[in-house]
Formats: sequence, C-alpha cells, structure tokens
Amino acid sequence: MPAFRSRHLCSVAAALVLTAAGPATAASAASAASDASALREVLFVGNNWDGTADVIKSSGDFAKVGRINVIPDKDQRMAEINADPIKWIYFQAIRNGVGEGHDQFADDMYSTPDGTSVVVSRPSFADVVSIDLATGKINWRFPVAGYRADHMAVSPDGTRVAVSASTANKVHVLDIGTGKQLGSFATGDKPHENIFSKDGKYIWNMSIGDVNTSLDDPSADWTKGDRHITVVDATTYKQVKIIDMRSRLDAFGLKDFSDAVRPAVFSPDESKLYFQVSFFNGFLEYDVASDKITRMKTLPKNPATSEDRTTWVNDSRHHGISMNPAGTKLCVAGTMDDYATVVDRTTLQEGPLVTASKPYWATVSGDGQDCVISESGADQVTAIDFATGQKVTSVAVGDHPQRVRLGHVQADWTGPSGS
Repeated sequence: MPAFRSRHLCSVAAALVLTAAGPATAASAASAASDASALREVLFVGNNWDGTADVIKSSGDFAKVGRINVIPDKDQRMAEINADPIKWIYFQAIRNGVGEGHDQFADDMYSTPDGTSVVVSRPSFADVVSIDLATGKINWRFPVAGYRADHMAVSPDGTRVAVSASTANKVHVLDIGTGKQLGSFATGDKPHENIFSKDGKYIWNMSIGDVNTSLDDPSADWTKGDRHITVVDATTYKQVKIIDMRSRLDAFGLKDFSDAVRPAVFSPDESKLYFQVSFFNGFLEYDVASDKITRMKTLPKNPATSEDRTTWVNDSRHHGISMNPAGTKLCVAGTMDDYATVVDRTTLQEGPLVTASKPYWATVSGDGQDCVISESGADQVTAIDFATGQKVTSVAVGDHPQRVRLGHVQADWTGPSGS
C-alpha cells in the first residue's frame, strides 16, 4: 500500500542513484544517502475532534515524538463560515451528524517525501492544507468542491494526494508540494476511501452513500444512494471501471447486505481485495480477475453491543482493516464491538479479541510486525502483534484519533518551533 511503501524511500533513492551515469554519480550517491539519513520514519495520528496530529515512533515502543496543530487558521476559517449561511448550515450538519456532536478537524494526513510538511484533510473546513513541520504554518490550502473533505490516498512516489469531496461526489488529485489540482473525477454518492494501485497507474474510490440517516433497515437500503467503486486512470483521471457490489453480493447470497464498501485493503499482488461494508461485523474477499466475491468472514459480536443499527456510528459496525507485508494476516477494527483481532488470511480464523474502545482504523507499523489501531473512544493508539494476535502496547494521543498513517519527519524533529 502507498503508506507502507513510503518507508522504502531510502532504498528507492539509492536505486535511482545506481542507475545514474557519469562523474556526478558519487556525489549524487552521497547526496541521496545524506537526504535519506536526515529523515525519520514516524506514524501520524489524526485527532479529529482536537484538530491536532500526534507524531509517534513508527515501531518499537511507539513513543511520542511531537504534536502538530492542524487548524492554526481556525479563527479565519470560522469567520468565513459564520459569514456564509450555507457554509454555516453544512458546518453544523457535520458537527451534529457524522461528527457525533463534535467538529471534524483532522481526517486524513500524509507527509511529503522530504519530511518537511504534512498534508491534512479537514472535513469541517472542507479543505486540504499543507502544514510546514518546522514552523507549524500553512504552506498552501485547497478548498474542495462542496462542503466536506474526507479520506485521502498518496501516490506510491509520494508526489500526489487524492482527496474525497464527500458532498460533491468528486475526488480531487493534488500536487503534494504545491496544492495545485492535477485532475479530478466523478464518483458515486459520498466518496470515502481512496487507494492507489502500487504501480501508481490506477486510483480506486469507494463511495458509501448517506450513512447518517436513520433508514438503516435492509428494506430501506435503496435510500442510501448510489454506492459503487470507481476505478480511474491515475494519469488521465478517466474512468476505467465501475464495480457495483450490489450484484456481486446478491450472487453470493447476501441480498440483505449493504453495498457500501468501507475501508479496504489489497493483497500484496493486488489479486484480492478485502473490504468491510456498512452494518456488518466482518469482511469480504473479492477476486479482482474473476470480478466475484469469493469468501466472507463473520467475526464475533459483542453481546453488549446494541442491535439497534441506528445507534452505530455512521452505519459502521466494523471500520478499519489492514494486512501485514507478507500478506498472511489481516487486522480488523471491530468498531462498535469494541475489539480488534488478527485474522489468518488462509483459514480466516481470528485470533484473540483484543479489547479496544471504538477502534476506528487499522494500519501497519513501520517494521511490519504490528497492527496499529486508533481507539477513538479511549484517545489512544494500540499496537497488536501480527504473529501472536496479542496486544503490545498503547500510547495516549489526542481527542478522538481516527486515521493513522506512516510518514517521515526530519531526523531531529520534535515539533514545530514555538509550539
């Protein structure tokens, strides 16, 4: 996946140097080695309700490195919102709907390849900003179409970010260094997750429809909108394929299942896609070549979890899935069931249920050994060993952590100056 691949920046730089010709080769090699050694791999944790991002070690003890304020321009943005009745209505709707009574200030984030800036999508401000990690100041700002920004993805080479504009049914693709729009494409209703193929040639977008209505019974599923996967060419941004999971679910005998594809992860060879859907405690396996759902894994329910679907956050029962680099284990965040678990990919047998408070995301540690989940209900992130399925450690972060992404900072960085 793009975030995991970013930690190989050093080896990629070295490989490029080895292919260079001429007397400048030695100097170029020394420069590349110097640049690589100046970077430190970290995990960025977006504290959505705080408007901050904690930066922690990418593996080991996951100790804190520093913290960033991702809304340094809050007063200016609020003045604009308060002066525009339509913007104010949407701002309040986000707070009282998907925000569960809170503003959403830090949804997703990726660092630039040189480790000098972090790019953040801010739902309540309907924008994407680049923040200078040395000063804490904004480098550039891109207002998305409509009134809410959501999940992002970074290209394998780290130069482009794709961001979902959820109320405009559109994805913008931006230059990560300048914020300039390189292209955009239309999606289904409420675009959500974005994934670049590992060769950088395609972008997959999953639209999830209206997740904050109370029409949650399967008989009313049609009211949730047009939900499908949109695959586009990552150079031209032209549509390559539309995958509507409705017919695939029906063919697999799951006519009562929602076709809103939530977090998803590819196998290392990208032949299989593992994805979660609204209201389901588990995940499905989709074979890309045959265009069919091939397996389903139902995970345990927590007896304490209400069966009233309208009480589940934004139609999620489970929200967050990752895979170890070898492709042998999956890690699943059982959001409304208050646990996370590691699942063997071959047998689909789950391991221990690790108690967690509303885990909202799952990613992979820098060394590939652990699954890292965000516990949005406990304001911490927790590492779980892929090999044993057991909890390794927890680290306190800010209010309502959601997305956790691998990235880089300068080697001596501990936070913006004056912070």
